[in-house]
Amino acid sequence: MEEKVLHIVGHVSKLYQRYGIKSVTMDDVARHLCISKKTLYEHFKDKEDLVSRVLLQEYEKRGGYYTQIEKRNLNAVEELLEVYKLIHTMFMDYNPSMEYDIRKYYPDLHTRFREIRRKRIFESAYRNLNKGKKEGLYRKDINSKVIAKLHVFRVENMFENDLFSIEEITSLKVFHQLFFYHLHGILSEKGQVFFEKNFRKSTINPS
Repeated sequence: MEEKVLHIVGHVSKLYQRYGIKSVTMDDVARHLCISKKTLYEHFKDKEDLVSRVLLQEYEKRGGYYTQIEKRNLNAVEELLEVYKLIHTMFMDYNPSMEYDIRKYYPDLHTRFREIRRKRIFESAYRNLNKGKKEGLYRKDINSKVIAKLHVFRVENMFENDLFSIEEITSLKVFHQLFFYHLHGILSEKGQVFFEKNFRKSTINPS
């Protein structure tokens, strides 16, 4: 995206996160940015185009975070911890009304970006599982493809039911239980020793 478009999209993303998508009109965007609607429509065909650009920027930004983690030369357990920290941060920024608006008013965009998100989460989990098996930190007998799909399912469905409140989902205590539940299902004996030695007494294990 060109610099002007990136500037607009960045500000609109914050508006959507705060107020939801439906309630923020193109007039609101123009007033917030102190530009005319004509100028706004020179860069975006309509509101759906703007929403699409906002979602694309968010997913590209998050994808960059995953890439940065994978470039840090961490072992699989360390890498998984960093990924979970990233996911927790994303959960903290989660706005239910924004997700609802996308699903209701822009179903095609919702489907498109849900698939992008699923693909990214799956591929990250799949690479990590195979890496951990090669390092001897994860059990050799786990099916990486199945476990990666279960991971996607678990992350997605945290928000798709009423078993957990938003407060519970975004709390460190619940989130760390999710992390440990996943981790202890895949650790080998060697991985368990590494985890106990390096992380058990750390701040990622709240009481």
